[in-house]
Amino acid sequence: MQPHLTLITLGVDDLERALHFYRDGLGLATPGIVGEEFEEGDGAVAFFELQGGLKLGLWPRRCLANDANLSVGPPSATEFSLAHNVASREEVDAVMAQAERAGATIAKVAHETFWGGYAGYFQDPDGHLWEVAWNPAWELEEW
Repeated sequence: MQPHLTLITLGVDDLERALHFYRDGLGLATPGIVGEEFEEGDGAVAFFELQGGLKLGLWPRRCLANDANLSVGPPSATEFSLAHNVASREEVDAVMAQAERAGATIAKVAHETFWGGYAGYFQDPDGHLWEVAWNPAWELEEW
C-alpha cells in the first residue's frame, strides 16, 4: 500500500458546534454544512481545505459509525492526535491562544520538549486531540 491521504474525518457529537469551532474559531475555510438533504440528515457533513489537497471532514459520530457498520463507542482523546507544525515557538503560542479563545480545552500548555522543540496540546469541543509544535529540525514548506 502506498498511502495517499486525501481526507481526515472526525466524528463529532454536534456538527453545528464543531463547524463553529473550526470555521469561526480557528479560521479554517469551508463552504459550511453540505448534504443535509440526504437520508434524514445522515449526509450532513462539513469539509475544510487544508494543504496539498488534504481535507478535514466533520461528520456526526452516529453517521460515521452507521456508515462503517459499527456501534457508536465512547469517545477517547488518546486514540490518535492531529499535529499542526509551525515555524516558531511564538507561532505555537499564538495558535494555542487562538484555539483556547475558540473554545478548545488546553490539555498541556506549550513547553520546551525533551526532543529540543516546543509544543502543546489542545482538545476541540468533541475531545479530539491536537498537538501544536515547532520542531527546529524540520523545514516547513510554504503553503
